[in-house]
Amino acid sequence: MEIIPAIDVLGGKCVRLAQGDYSRETVFSDDPVAMAVRWASQGADRIHVVDLDGARTGVRSNAKVISDIVDSASCAVQTSGGIRTVEMVREMLDAGVNRVVIGTGAVKDPTFLRESIAVARDRLVVSVDAREGKVSLEGWTESTDLDPLQFIEHISAMGVERIVYTDILRDGVTDGPNFEMYERLTSATSVKVIAAGGVGSVEDIQRLADCGVEGAIVGRALYTGDIRLPEALAAAV
Repeated sequence: MEIIPAIDVLGGKCVRLAQGDYSRETVFSDDPVAMAVRWASQGADRIHVVDLDGARTGVRSNAKVISDIVDSASCAVQTSGGIRTVEMVREMLDAGVNRVVIGTGAVKDPTFLRESIAVARDRLVVSVDAREGKVSLEGWTESTDLDPLQFIEHISAMGVERIVYTDILRDGVTDGPNFEMYERLTSATSVKVIAAGGVGSVEDIQRLADCGVEGAIVGRALYTGDIRLPEALAAAV
């Protein structure tokens, strides 16, 4: 299982939000690029960079930061937040991003999703973010009645090979992942699953590996020191 450190960028700074709430922000670094270099130097093969401004507004105001991370960090970079057009998908791939993660656009614009699959193929990841069993959009600020499993089955049939699944109420609070949901996802669908939200200990990582997920995105626990990246990488083998 792959361990993927998260770098969430808001206003050019490296932050973490609690349960996706923009009013519950903790700044961990003024230099996201240096943070990316740090995680790569500690053994990360991939990092997950989120443009939180883009996720909320659809305007990728942190695109320069992400480009600098791609140029500076000696590991693969997957990025999300505000990618709403196929032109943006192409721009990200041309800029050297290894994977492009889309969320809101995949739900609201089926044409965009189809075109993105055609352009990015296995380098496209769909972010499925759920609050209390329903998909949320627009940087987790907009609720829907969409069932996550039904949506995943739908996009899998369209050709999506990989998702990031986040339980929003567990994100940024290290209360433990939604293991039951990850077991359901890996047994009931054919997509590759990356887990996100609530990872707070090495034991959580070991349990996620047992669930059969392909990777785990780890955020706040790395920044607080509750998890050390080398230990996480060792536990995921």
